[in-house]
Amino acid sequence: MAKARAGDGELRIVRLTPSRMDDMGKVLRGTWGSACWCMFPRLNARLERALPGPGSGGERRKRAMSALAGRRRAPGLMAYVGSEPAGWIAIAPRPELVRIDRSRVTVRVDDVPVWVIPCITVRRQFRGRGVGLALIAAAVGHAAKHRAPAVEAYPRASGERVHDDFAFVGTRPLFERAGFRRIGTALTTTGAARVTMRIACTPTTSRPRRGRSAGA
Repeated sequence: MAKARAGDGELRIVRLTPSRMDDMGKVLRGTWGSACWCMFPRLNARLERALPGPGSGGERRKRAMSALAGRRRAPGLMAYVGSEPAGWIAIAPRPELVRIDRSRVTVRVDDVPVWVIPCITVRRQFRGRGVGLALIAAAVGHAAKHRAPAVEAYPRASGERVHDDFAFVGTRPLFERAGFRRIGTALTTTGAARVTMRIACTPTTSRPRRGRSAGA
């Protein structure tokens, strides 16, 4: 667990566990992520149909994410300001994110076995306090602890405001502030232009730095 300050409360960043699934739901509420449960990057159509159990697609995706959260290596991290859930970030080896790994938009730049941040979400009332930057730093630290050589993200090229449904990939300025650098060419999509960005993991990446969260 990492601690820092975020505005008028203590910021804690911890791994997602099954007991924190409802808190994750609070962070995702009001966006299409509330039904996705951050499983979209992990599923193609075949895997989506194969999700076990009864209920709606959203209920089955929630159970699938809860199962991942029960494993030794968490699928992402939660941010809390005081006792309130404030943000969520997903982080995983690229091959686990089937939709990203096979997409013609997010093509591989090289053969480095990168980890990927496919989603970052901060609740509206906690934005502007550095929660997003702290989550990214903690996610990179989490990957470094698991021997990842580098972490990639595919954020929107501009920092312009968009609806929360389209903001989950983050922005280029946000990831630049977190130390990521653009590699490769711009990504062609049907929506906003996106870029491939990367940061190398080093032995010091997983160590907390003063004033920031850098691990979980």
